[in-house]
Amino acid sequence: MTERISPATARRIALAAQGFGTRKPARVTGGHLRRTLDRVALHQIDSVNVLARAHYLPAFSRLGAYDTTTFDRAAWGRGRHRRMFEYWAHEASLLPLDLHPLLRWRMARADRGELRSAGMRAFATDRRGEAMALLDRIRANGPLAASDVETGRTGWWAWSGAKQALEWLFYAGHVTTASRRRGFERVYDLPERVLPRAILDLPTPDVASAQAALVERAARALGIATAGELRDYFRLSPADGAGAIARLLAQGTLVPVSVDDWPPAFLHHRARRPRRIEAQALLAPFDPLIWERARAERLFGFRYRIEIYVPPAKRTHGYYVLPFLLGDQLVARVDLKADRAHARLRVQSCHLEPGAPAETSDRLGAALEEMADWLGLGAVLVRPQSG
Repeated sequence: MTERISPATARRIALAAQGFGTRKPARVTGGHLRRTLDRVALHQIDSVNVLARAHYLPAFSRLGAYDTTTFDRAAWGRGRHRRMFEYWAHEASLLPLDLHPLLRWRMARADRGELRSAGMRAFATDRRGEAMALLDRIRANGPLAASDVETGRTGWWAWSGAKQALEWLFYAGHVTTASRRRGFERVYDLPERVLPRAILDLPTPDVASAQAALVERAARALGIATAGELRDYFRLSPADGAGAIARLLAQGTLVPVSVDDWPPAFLHHRARRPRRIEAQALLAPFDPLIWERARAERLFGFRYRIEIYVPPAKRTHGYYVLPFLLGDQLVARVDLKADRAHARLRVQSCHLEPGAPAETSDRLGAALEEMADWLGLGAVLVRPQSG
């Protein structure tokens, strides 16, 4: 019979799987960071920097204040310091190095031109010679950024031909990210000059095995999840996800379970089931605990939509809104901005959820002070709320 799990238990399973509910370390080490990266399996990259770069925030939510230069060394360092690589996973992401072999099938598909983007797809076929010329230039002259090839760039999404060619080379695995320049511009180089030889020499699994391994990592990171959530973690297609789930069910790695008001769900066979979760964390919009908005609503009864692209007059909660996790509930949301010129963390707006406990304001204040200190901002400045 399919096991029945209560929504409250499902919520605690999900939080524990994501690394919440354990005491934050007094001093965060590289080991803490590596374990968090392995648990979460990826850190999403985003261009918005109104508060802090998105990839820094999940580790802060789980560990507390840490030295971001440690993260930078793990992401873009040389030699033994390198622990991550960039690739398209959930979205543009930083991933543990051991996932590289599991994503080579995606690189191979991109190399064959099996991409949604017609602009990038052309470089696998008709314009392949242009991309290969860029690759030869990198091979001969070293790392290269799009701005080294063309001028007149107008923004993150205004990709030039050179940018598209470089991104196709990246998607197809011919190049990887060597470093990031000022302005967070990606610098491309050959994988063999960036990634450890031991990683590149790992055998490439067959496609079905690789996809099953990715879904297993997703299940570990989620604890309990629907089929759609399992495949969404690494952006697998419905067909690829279904095959991987079927394989993991047959192995006993996934266990079918029933949760009230959920679609059919699956439990990772090693998922923890804590009786209580003690947590206090501000969550970035791209945190894997909440990035799948329907899942966040099922887990927490919390409707969350990012409003970056909503005209200011039509926003409900603000531009860059972070939910506040207290215990095992999302109890508030705050629109934050790092005012670096004046060394202030600005709280543009704050909204408590219905039923938020009496301690919410004090606990949220402490979390904001911790974040301000971590970001090197002198104080928290709360914008007065209009009636």
